[in-house]
Amino acid sequence: MEIGVPREIKDQEFRVGLNPSSVKVLCSQGHQVFIEESAGEGSSFSNKDYEKVGAKITDRKFVWEKDLIIKVKEPLAEEYSYFKKDQILFTYLHLAANRTLTEALVTSGITAIAYETVALEDGKLPLLTPMSIIAGRLSIQIGARYLEKQQGGRGILLSGIPGVSSAQVVILGGGVVGSEAARIALGMGARVQIFDINVERLRYLETIFGSRVELLHSNIYEIEKMIPKADLLVGAVLIPGRRAPILVSKDLVSKMNPGSVIIDVAVDQGGCIETLKATSHSSPIYLEHNVVHFGVPNMPGAVPWTATQALNNSTLPYVLKLANYGLEALKKDTSLEKGLNIKDKSIVHPALKEVFSDISSNT
Repeated sequence: MEIGVPREIKDQEFRVGLNPSSVKVLCSQGHQVFIEESAGEGSSFSNKDYEKVGAKITDRKFVWEKDLIIKVKEPLAEEYSYFKKDQILFTYLHLAANRTLTEALVTSGITAIAYETVALEDGKLPLLTPMSIIAGRLSIQIGARYLEKQQGGRGILLSGIPGVSSAQVVILGGGVVGSEAARIALGMGARVQIFDINVERLRYLETIFGSRVELLHSNIYEIEKMIPKADLLVGAVLIPGRRAPILVSKDLVSKMNPGSVIIDVAVDQGGCIETLKATSHSSPIYLEHNVVHFGVPNMPGAVPWTATQALNNSTLPYVLKLANYGLEALKKDTSLEKGLNIKDKSIVHPALKEVFSDISSNT
């Protein structure tokens, strides 16, 4: 199969869909891989690195003509014209919060498979997990920086010092993002609370963190009581294929201390904090109610060498199946089949169908 890897054009997105190691495996099995000029440079992979393992370096238009397109982030508007029938797109899509892209994919007839909805039988999300780990860890690293006065924050050292209390970190959601955020926050000496609606998950987190983290059931009463005390609030809510629910209202944000920081990792699924909107690496923050808001949807793009390697470790087995079998791979692997979002000009993922029922009914 001919496989195309475009250069990412999202603001300061330096990851790349395939690294040279993955390309070597694909080429060794008889596939042709076409890499857009300089696509890997942001992740420290040169054109020569790709050519050494058998890839061909070419331009964007030629790359997008291939049978299987491997990306990292969702296509932007200027890429929609490249979509074509009988082509497979495999990337992060997060369509529940992006009606325009959803409509463009449906209209084109392209087959769209989303990394974030590929699911194992136990419900785990193998292609979302590595980026969730990175985003969770980065959320604390970034939050600590924006708590500094020069960055617009309250001027709080996350760890505190003897005689001065450490920062209060509140995390909404105890999944992969939330637990990784808690791990780093604890390591930096912060006081940490995790909210989750799943009591079994809270019990599991207790086995990891013990009494070092306060584990609270997510309900309106507890959230309204604790959010105003947060120095750093991390949104880490995920409902696969659906828009994230709003857990923190504008009114509640207004009760937070001036200079507090909000980082919503769920922003690419619509976000779970009412005042938070998507930003970019070039312009990552804004102030609302005197609270610093950080809403960069591609946070792992800040550490592209690490992120690209981690992503490829997880995606390569699925890329190989698609390359070897085409869409027949969906019948051979039920996990991959769950990643299917759009096919034959129709929305096929159940959760996405609910979000865009009007689009489904018109196709």
